[in-house]
Amino acid sequence: MNTRVDFHTNIPDKLAYACRLARKAYSSKARVVLLAEDAAQAEALDAALWSVSDTDFIPHVLAGDPLAAQTPVIVTFDEAAALPHYEMLVNLTRRTPATVDRFARVFEIISTDETDAAEGRKRYVAYKKQSYPLTHFVAGQS
Repeated sequence: MNTRVDFHTNIPDKLAYACRLARKAYSSKARVVLLAEDAAQAEALDAALWSVSDTDFIPHVLAGDPLAAQTPVIVTFDEAAALPHYEMLVNLTRRTPATVDRFARVFEIISTDETDAAEGRKRYVAYKKQSYPLTHFVAGQS
């Protein structure tokens, strides 16, 4: 399987953006894993998914939850966590996930923060060297 990698850059709020991607994936019946930088970001993401909007419910659990296999959105900060599906990965970290090649599609979410952007550029080059099909979307530009 040749993983497709989509870079979304210039993102002002990575958590809000990840929630919107998760909502879009869920509404199209896709299954997605949200990879947070650390436990604190995973908790913030979990909380944010409960309050995306007053009318949307995005079923999600943390990796390792007994309901993970039946849940379309999984939140984790542990790349080694057992995951029930490998359809889409939304990477909120500043590292290249070790499990990238298991997923059909990966979304790299890069904020407006200069350090985050610099790490994102390094990942872009690394993916390109490995011949992953890449796309690049810059938020705020039409």
